[in-house]
Amino acid sequence: MSGLALFNGRVLTDRGIEDGLAVLVEGGRVAAVTTRHEALQRADESHDLQGATLLPGFIDCQVNGGGGVLFNNATDVAALRRIGAAHRRFGTTGFLPTLISDDAARMRAAIGATEAAIAKEVPGVLGIHLEGPYLAPARKGTHDAGQFRIPGAEEIELATSLGNGLTLITLAPEQVGAETIAAMVARGAIVCAGHTAATYEQARAGIAAGVRGFTHLYNAMSPLTGREPGAVGAALEDPDTWCGVIVDGHHVHAASLRVALAAKPRGKLFLVTDAMPPVGADNPSYELYGETITARDGMVRNAAGALAGSALDMATAVRNSVAMLGVPLAEAARMASTYPAEFLGIGDRYGRIAMGYHADFVALDAELQVVATWIRGKQ
Repeated sequence: MSGLALFNGRVLTDRGIEDGLAVLVEGGRVAAVTTRHEALQRADESHDLQGATLLPGFIDCQVNGGGGVLFNNATDVAALRRIGAAHRRFGTTGFLPTLISDDAARMRAAIGATEAAIAKEVPGVLGIHLEGPYLAPARKGTHDAGQFRIPGAEEIELATSLGNGLTLITLAPEQVGAETIAAMVARGAIVCAGHTAATYEQARAGIAAGVRGFTHLYNAMSPLTGREPGAVGAALEDPDTWCGVIVDGHHVHAASLRVALAAKPRGKLFLVTDAMPPVGADNPSYELYGETITARDGMVRNAAGALAGSALDMATAVRNSVAMLGVPLAEAARMASTYPAEFLGIGDRYGRIAMGYHADFVALDAELQVVATWIRGKQ
């Protein structure tokens, strides 16, 4: 016998949330989704879920910080370990530490820290998200437009240099052009459009060049209007691209999110937090570009009034999707796990509770609060 049996709970499978199942974990992966009797017979260790709902661990593609740490301010392995630990409390078992627009030296340090963290198997680190600096000044949000630039060959090589993990790059397609997007994709990067003033036609050209998705749909992008569909219109119309959404009740109106759910094929909308250091920390304040920013009433704004990331955690995003958008729990959970895994191209091993998948789980109680998380079968 070997392995861990998780039993006496409800389990999200491809069929939905099911009763009467147990999950057997061996070697950090799901060995079987089976009966309680079989799982306990085959395991040498067991965990009674006490009626909790077992979901795939949440995957967050946009984590600027947590646990009091902002990645831009602390580009080292210790910071990534602390950020990951903060978000695990809220069910996130995989994440992309996100660097907000910065200079090349800081980008190099962030990529190096991510590579080292993955090599050291820091729990949860899947790669890096470079949110900028190839963005549109007109849609800069809280980013420092003084850092914005158009990448040449040397910087394309830098931005795509992570050798052992995923690289997600958010850019404005009207700023960098199709050749640059194609070059990044050819070097293995996932490219998203965001912080963009693109026309509909420019957004479509970006998609044709290799843009796979849109970063925090609706926020910091040209809106959908009657005569100019903008980046939002291109995102909602296209059936093949993915869209990340921030469901915190502040970034996007619930009705707009329901429109996106209706417009996009199932599986193409996924949850992100855009989380800042206050998540999982007692201190609501942090420094960004030398400015002190404080989270108040669930909102994070800079002195100019621009939203500066969020104080959202992924478990709250799931609860909000159920309560605000009317999404069933099973689907909200997939928006936090299965769909981001598919967007990242790792859906063959992450984001489901099925044989052969990484044993990354989150258990929620009846109020959808996190009671436990596991990464590779370790609680």
